[in-house]
Amino acid sequence: MTSPMTRFLLCALLLTALSCRSRTDESEGTVILSVSDFDGLPVAVSVNLGPFQIEELTLSNLPKSPTGQTGELQTIEMRSYEVTYRRLDRGTRTPPPLVEVLFGNVPVGGTTVYNNLPFIRSAQLAAQPLLDLGSLGRDTETGSVVIPLRVTMRFFGRTLAGDDIVSNTASFDLDVVP
Repeated sequence: MTSPMTRFLLCALLLTALSCRSRTDESEGTVILSVSDFDGLPVAVSVNLGPFQIEELTLSNLPKSPTGQTGELQTIEMRSYEVTYRRLDRGTRTPPPLVEVLFGNVPVGGTTVYNNLPFIRSAQLAAQPLLDLGSLGRDTETGSVVIPLRVTMRFFGRTLAGDDIVSNTASFDLDVVP
């Protein structure tokens, strides 16, 4: 029979081990791709002035084990990024996702900066509900002259060792007007 103190210590050890599971366990490889900074984000855009870009976006390549050994094979070769849109009002129609090819490397422990990265292109402007907003001056679904959107981005790459890597999601809110 074990003492109450021994049982308590075993339970504490077990809980500690179980709570250590984090997002690093959910992706391949030994690094994490993170959207670490946005600069020049608009708060409102006019559909008649698009397409639209983010002035500056920084991606970071972080080792999962900060005390572990790192090497050149943990460099991430960027492949693409995806932008999705979610309505922040009662409307249900959203622009189609934007998927773009992306080139460049993010060294382990380092960053890469992308300038003028598109987040709304012609295909999104030519689809509902942005098409109605541009041609009629309002969203025909809600009658509103403003479409509030949450813009969410994810980035995809592969380490030189061959591990597929997906970034955290990064989001910002945007009002789209005629």
